[in-house]
Amino acid sequence: MNDPRALPWWAWVLVGLILGAQGVLLFLDARRRGARAWFWGLIGLIHFPMPTLLYWLLVVRRGRPH
Repeated sequence: MNDPRALPWWAWVLVGLILGAQGVLLFLDARRRGARAWFWGLIGLIHFPMPTLLYWLLVVRRGRPH
């Protein structure tokens, strides 16, 4: 299953939807928090789920009062 041509078309659509949704959601939340929205939005389009986890650790969790 290492050959990308082995994936059906609907799997590629699903991957695109997941990455697009993650990028948009990270962008919107980062813009609301004032935390480099474009950076997080673009990083969210590259890989799943590591950018969301890093965003949570570096932005969301750091911004909470202890």
